Amino acid sequence: MRTAAFFDMDHTVLRKDTGMSWMRFLRRRGELSGAGMARAVWWSLLYKAAVLDMEALATRLCAELEGDDEAEMIAKCDVWYAADVAPMVTPAARHAAAAHRAAGDVIVLATGATQYAALAVARGLGIEHTLCSRLEVDGGRFTGRLAAMCFGPHKVTLAERFAAEHDIDLARSTFYSDSFNDLPMLERVGGAVAVNPDVRLWRHARRRGWRIEQWA
Repeated sequence: MRTAAFFDMDHTVLRKDTGMSWMRFLRRRGELSGAGMARAVWWSLLYKAAVLDMEALATRLCAELEGDDEAEMIAKCDVWYAADVAPMVTPAARHAAAAHRAAGDVIVLATGATQYAALAVARGLGIEHTLCSRLEVDGGRFTGRLAAMCFGPHKVTLAERFAAEHDIDLARSTFYSDSFNDLPMLERVGGAVAVNPDVRLWRHARRRGWRIEQWA
């Protein structure tokens, strides 16, 4: 069987959080109110504390997009990625991905972000495979529903499906993440690496003897 290296995105291969970056981008364009920005900051704090109900939030935000044109989202994301996201990629992430590729590992970006952010980051890093949350689209417009979620235990489900399809042994594979929210996936692979870990993950990694790295 083959082995793989899975990489989380925000605060792992990227220096910052794409969720907040996207909100600031919308705010600059006048598409997000001050109250909306304040809500985003609050959600970010809850996420960092690993107490945010991501499934409920994703469902709510997805519903708000019902009827919107996917092509407009793609066009905006292209501008946002070039201006705000591409400079966030860490050299350490590029080095780690290259090292795993040289060792023959399958390289996978595994993130809770939607396909519009995740696929752009994967292309920028030359990563061949992407596991991400996906918004449902019908006739070029968002239905307001999630087609897939890649967070917490859902990330494990997608990774196990991917592993079965690509003959990958997760017990001999590696996952890099910064967040305690990714604990299910970190415990599913054989090689867990805490990158720029939050406090809860840092403590857990110390107890488990996992590798801890700073990619700032």
